[in-house]
Amino acid sequence: MLMDPGSAAIIAISLVFFLLVAGVHIGVAMGLGGILGMYLSVGHFAAMAQVSTVPFASVNNFTLAVIPLFILMGSLATQAKLTTDLYKAAYNWFSRLPGGLAMTTTIASAAFGAASGSTMVNAAVFTKMAMPEMHAAGYDKRLSSGSIASAGVLSAMIPPSVLMVVYAITTEQSVGRMLIAGLIPGIMTAFIFLAGIYVWAKMKPHHAPAPTREIPMREKIGSLKNTWGIILLFTLVIGGIYGGYFIPTYAGAVGAFGAFLIVLFKRRASKSAMKETFLEAILASSTIFMVIIGGMLFARFLTYTGLIGTVSDWLIAKDLSPFTYLLAFGLIFLIMGMFIEPIAMMIMILPVMFPVMMAVGYDPIWLGVVVIKMCEISLITPPIGLNVFVVRSSSPVPLRLEEVFAGVTPFILMEIVALTLLIMFPAIVTWLPSLTY
Repeated sequence: MLMDPGSAAIIAISLVFFLLVAGVHIGVAMGLGGILGMYLSVGHFAAMAQVSTVPFASVNNFTLAVIPLFILMGSLATQAKLTTDLYKAAYNWFSRLPGGLAMTTTIASAAFGAASGSTMVNAAVFTKMAMPEMHAAGYDKRLSSGSIASAGVLSAMIPPSVLMVVYAITTEQSVGRMLIAGLIPGIMTAFIFLAGIYVWAKMKPHHAPAPTREIPMREKIGSLKNTWGIILLFTLVIGGIYGGYFIPTYAGAVGAFGAFLIVLFKRRASKSAMKETFLEAILASSTIFMVIIGGMLFARFLTYTGLIGTVSDWLIAKDLSPFTYLLAFGLIFLIMGMFIEPIAMMIMILPVMFPVMMAVGYDPIWLGVVVIKMCEISLITPPIGLNVFVVRSSSPVPLRLEEVFAGVTPFILMEIVALTLLIMFPAIVTWLPSLTY
């Protein structure tokens, strides 16, 4: 005997959260929840039909090919030591400023975001690189770890961004417009971080002692020469999309091939290193696709039973103000983001809430940037805060989890400032895409 959709939804969602608490991978948990929900509500045969078709149909999407390509580009860029070159250049120019080493990390991480697309990769790379430097310079661990974890989230907004691609595909928006839309908000957030670090260092100078060595201008200018790799990749990918030379998927392929040529040019293409780089990209891509497949199975259950339409119609019928809907939308992302990683969160929430937000008049591209901003905040918000755990586990310097959470707290406030600006001035998001498309 089949259950009504509401009861089936309660059981399926309860199973998902039980599996998450038990430590099951989020993609597997959502997939099993979706299968059980379909089994209970529409029957065995319909559920098995979805199981046999949805996994292939979910990933058999040409646009999705851009995700492994962006990830591969970031892995190759790391292999080419572009992060090291960026960090050295930023260090030479900004280390003498109040909080200069933390600023160096923010600037280098933002620049590397143009070749990475992965927040956790950014956080892991710069933890290993910058944490020992700041510790040796006498920086407070809270400022050091907080700036690294928070700077890592910039790659979620600065293109190319994997989260932007997932949002665009889930909501059937232009991937190119989404990537372009994140550029100005990402740079704005980086500047807000720099201002916050400056104020922190001014108020507590003992947290950020200035280096004693004065770096000559010749050395500063010379270090800029080594940043050509990131500039080239950014020009190839974003310049190609912005100029209309190729679509985002082709841009990902061009960027990955460009990063491969840089590795060859820098003579870092040893057999073992390249094997490790490609394996890393494959594993990261596979993890993301597992989340997408599981999320699509769960979303198919919600659609199959009519729950998405029912909930959306009920919310629209409340006839609340657009800002009230936006506030509720943001709170859902904030609360769920404390426990669930961003890609899974978007796949679970957007099928229900996106039609509602469109019905009350919000621009889908602007809304996408707001969603990514909420995902950024969730990456550093307790109790999960994925970037916080990445910094803690990657740090060569002894570091307690509470120190990292204390360090990211001021940056969460800075993120809220950035989010407020995006809501007050939507043109920050929409202006650049309007010129391109």
